[in-house]
Amino acid sequence: MKALVLSGGAGTRLRPITHTSAKQLVPVANKPVLFYGLESLAEAGITEVGMIVGDTAAEIEEAVGDGSKFGLDVTYIPQERPLGLAHAVLIARDFLGDDDFVMYLGDNFVVGGIRDLVDAFRAGRPDAQILLTYVPDPRSFGVAELDADGQVIGLEEKPEHPRSDLALVGVYLFTPAIHEAVRAIGPSRRGELEITHALQHLIDTRADVRSTVIEGYWKDTGDVGDMLEVNRTVLEGVRRRVDGEVDDASETVGRVVIEEGARITNSRIVGPAVIGAGTVVSDSYVGPFTSIAENCRITDSELEFSIVLRDSSITGVGRIESSLIGRHVEVTPASGVPSAHRLVLGDHSKVQIRS
Repeated sequence: MKALVLSGGAGTRLRPITHTSAKQLVPVANKPVLFYGLESLAEAGITEVGMIVGDTAAEIEEAVGDGSKFGLDVTYIPQERPLGLAHAVLIARDFLGDDDFVMYLGDNFVVGGIRDLVDAFRAGRPDAQILLTYVPDPRSFGVAELDADGQVIGLEEKPEHPRSDLALVGVYLFTPAIHEAVRAIGPSRRGELEITHALQHLIDTRADVRSTVIEGYWKDTGDVGDMLEVNRTVLEGVRRRVDGEVDDASETVGRVVIEEGARITNSRIVGPAVIGAGTVVSDSYVGPFTSIAENCRITDSELEFSIVLRDSSITGVGRIESSLIGRHVEVTPASGVPSAHRLVLGDHSKVQIRS
């Protein structure tokens, strides 16, 4: 069994962060969200991975390499434009051959991995297996309609008037039957080859399409709110580890990870939180559900429920919360700004804030 991992796409909902960085590489608890998916595939016993890449191909390839650090063998498949999930299957035909495969969206996050799902698919081997979860507003997702027996009878892509509140999770399992289906459909009104249309073709031709409503946690990390929520969820599972330096004037409370090379001086860190290697926190408070990447500087500031990417500095700004701060960002005091701040800052930004 192989895997097809989708790592293209512009990540427009995470701009300005994604103007200069692939959305799949934005870190959750200081590890790119894409890596969690690759680790899940390896855990499920899948080793051959085709990775669909677009404009950010160079960055993805630099981060993932040949896949060996995950126990995988990765083949890169370029996609000139993001023309739909079914189009990704279409252009990966040579790589996939006649093997069964998992299609995994690289910016999705499934707590607990997919090993049990893959094992169940291998045992039953339907033509297609989709994962569903209940969402409060399904209009932004592919939506499934089930009959009274729980059988899939219809699928829609981002419908204005959804027929159910069951959204498709970004993990699909297929036999080679999907290849005829993606060739049989045409572009949608969005100009894309939709995987929901290919699945509907399978249903209409009486193929065996099954669904599983997952009970675990799933998130499409497409916007800032979702990224912060996934970060919170992952941090809830961290174990306390202090490999860096913490001086006698500082306090660390609960599940705090201080990576080797980090220094904490005259500060209070309340977990769950992660402080990356080479980062210096001084005269500051870092509160729960915060991850600070490597080589950052946090001075005379308060930070909570936030993500800070590498090589950024925050100095004398009072309190920051519910924020995603990019790489090489400088945040410093300025006049005329309230003492509580909510920020989404792109890479190489410079912002002045008054405490």
